[in-house]
Amino acid sequence: MVGKYNISILLPSYNNDCTLLVEQLRRQCESIGDNLTWEIIVADDGSTNKETIAANRAINSMTHCLLIERGFNSGRAAIRNFLAKEAKGEHLLFIDSDMKAEKENFIEEYLKNIEPEKPRQVICGGVNICKGINGVTPQDDGSPMRNNLRYIYELTAMPQHTADKRKGNEYGDFHTANFLAPKEVMLTHPFDENFKEYGYEDVLFGKHLKEDGIRIQHIDNPVSFSDFESNGSFVSKTETSLRTLHNHRRQLKGYARIDSAAEKITNFGLRPLLRLLYRIAGKKLRENLTSEKPCLKLFNIYKLLYYISLPEK
Repeated sequence: MVGKYNISILLPSYNNDCTLLVEQLRRQCESIGDNLTWEIIVADDGSTNKETIAANRAINSMTHCLLIERGFNSGRAAIRNFLAKEAKGEHLLFIDSDMKAEKENFIEEYLKNIEPEKPRQVICGGVNICKGINGVTPQDDGSPMRNNLRYIYELTAMPQHTADKRKGNEYGDFHTANFLAPKEVMLTHPFDENFKEYGYEDVLFGKHLKEDGIRIQHIDNPVSFSDFESNGSFVSKTETSLRTLHNHRRQLKGYARIDSAAEKITNFGLRPLLRLLYRIAGKKLRENLTSEKPCLKLFNIYKLLYYISLPEK
């Protein structure tokens, strides 16, 4: 690592105890020494869990760390814009607060990929999942995750999350869970705050970067998560993201595979048939996905049928 750096590490948080993550990042920053000026800011976006709120207040006692309690929920786009404005660093590293940095040199890995000759470049480290809970995978007998739909879904998608794969879809495979960007880029390209609910604000951000000629460098520096919601919660979250996409589909045209598939179905005149299929089978499909033995193939079918069923506006 060459040169001196000034970064702000920014964690939007909602009902997540992120004290361990903050401590992990703080230790890494301190180990780098005088070449790094840094701060860590956690913005609580109106958490409702009192135990989590109380636990996170310990962050204020950590060196160069700050917890900001907003007291209301502004949404995934607005909270990131807020953090960008609060930050003092020249480069802003955004990490979701329910993640864990996989590498002991996670911060240093980002710093060594900053290229002064490319002052507007965004760097995306990627996401991963733990390969097993308590040392076992969902295929193992007795695994507590073998029937968790979110875990199975993410595990299946892991081969598409490598840096090489993401480089092949530079803007479409950008995710907000783990990325570094110059503050100037974040202030001139804020997230669209019309995205109030879960989903797709990162896709639109990637589209805006492409339109302005700002490159995204994909590197192998992932964060991982090991906390997986229930099947019912994951299906509900997925439905929310599909409604978000549907509401903003004109802005996101060409940037969401499921919307592109729905457009082809419409062009072939099959939309009425699939809407009928959703009315007949949608409830049964959802029952399977929220059960103790969900089928991943049915999940992909359900997503398409659900999206097709949303009313045109």
